[in-house]
Amino acid sequence: MSNRGLRACMVCSFVQSATKFLQNGCPNCEDFLEIRQNPDSLQECTSAVFEGMIALADPESSWVAKWQRLQGYTPGTYAVKVEGVLPDEYINAAENAGVHYIPRDGSTGEDV
Repeated sequence: MSNRGLRACMVCSFVQSATKFLQNGCPNCEDFLEIRQNPDSLQECTSAVFEGMIALADPESSWVAKWQRLQGYTPGTYAVKVEGVLPDEYINAAENAGVHYIPRDGSTGEDV
């Protein structure tokens, strides 16, 4: 299976094609990332570089969802790890929307 054309949201790690992100936005983060119909946000808030994929059917009862911090998200396909740096303006937008941003690349997000 090829990942060509797929991208992962840097906030929630949801995976779909760039076309779907532009058509529908991110099903979990659209309210504050505003990816729909916005190619700049698509490039800044999603990444084509990610590792592994999880098919999540029941985010509320899945131990994998708990482990990956996906509880409360829309069922679908998620990346295990997403490479990339989310710009500060989007981190602030997430925090203002009540979403505690934790980088999906395995880092803590804290300056060292």
